[in-house]
Amino acid sequence: MNVLVFNAGSSSLKFGLFQCAGTPRPIVVGAARDIDKRRSRLLAHDDNGSVIFEDAGAEDLEGASRQIIAKLQEGGYPTPDVVGHRIVHGGPEVLDHCLIDDSVMRKLEDATAFAPLHGRPALSIVKIAQAAYRVPHVACLDTVFHRSMPAMARRSPLPSEFAARGLHRYGFHGLSCESIVRQLGERVPSRLIVAHLGSGASVTAIKEGRSVDNSMGLTPTGGVMMATRCGDLDPGLLVYLVRLGYEAQRLEELLDKESGLAGVSGLAGDLKTLTASNTDNARLAISMFCYSVSKAIAAMAVALGGLDLLVFAGGIGEHDERVRSQIVSQLSWIGRFGQTVLSAQEEVVIARHAAYLAR
Repeated sequence: MNVLVFNAGSSSLKFGLFQCAGTPRPIVVGAARDIDKRRSRLLAHDDNGSVIFEDAGAEDLEGASRQIIAKLQEGGYPTPDVVGHRIVHGGPEVLDHCLIDDSVMRKLEDATAFAPLHGRPALSIVKIAQAAYRVPHVACLDTVFHRSMPAMARRSPLPSEFAARGLHRYGFHGLSCESIVRQLGERVPSRLIVAHLGSGASVTAIKEGRSVDNSMGLTPTGGVMMATRCGDLDPGLLVYLVRLGYEAQRLEELLDKESGLAGVSGLAGDLKTLTASNTDNARLAISMFCYSVSKAIAAMAVALGGLDLLVFAGGIGEHDERVRSQIVSQLSWIGRFGQTVLSAQEEVVIARHAAYLAR
């Protein structure tokens, strides 16, 4: 079975075409990156790492998906038997990986209110892919891995009526966490923390291979400070902004697109840019980011009753050694624990789930 995977992030679109007979085997994998910076590049390679095609990228995620589909069709690659899509948030009604039909699509569209930065472009990509490939399409949710979180971690401290509406903590980057657990296999320790650090960032506590807490909450805007997202804020601050006249759409833009590293530095949400600029605000932004992640890791150590292994994943977690060192140095008081860097193989996890559901 051939499975095409689309993994839409906030500033990139990763993809892969896999042959699935047991463990997914990549035929072609790649990504359109830096879409939000208007200097996007599309790069793809085969399973040996040889570059297959490289081109200037599109202006948005939807355009990138059309470009990828055209490249695959023009290149004569196998037609997929199923297409898997990363969906960040399924809302209170779509809680498991599932085949996408009209009913599921309506529920996913309703759920974009919880994660507009990711949800709207991802569903546009689903529609583009459905038009190109008349095969089953599967929604693979970032929240599924965290359904094992206990009530004390999942429940928001609000009246019961709000919990009944699905307004609780969901947790995110679950596909990344699942890929880390799969890669570790029998080496998964009892007390594992995964710090997925990219444009979006979260920290997850995993006990005996199951999620027990995640730094994000109802939406992927919460938790640690991120590239352009604020992370956790005092709720009173939001009430104050509403009183100043901020409406929902303007708040959404402020919290998701103008805050975090970009907001504090006044420059960008890209750590490479901030490190090179060496301004006071850039240095402050980097310090705040590392401090935020360190505090979240410490909190997850409480959830686990200690820490055996810390795994860094995501673009920053994998490639920025200085950030990793600064975070770990702030955790020296915990005592001895292992640490490693692993690539988040979300596309492989999506391919596996999509192939299973399409059987």
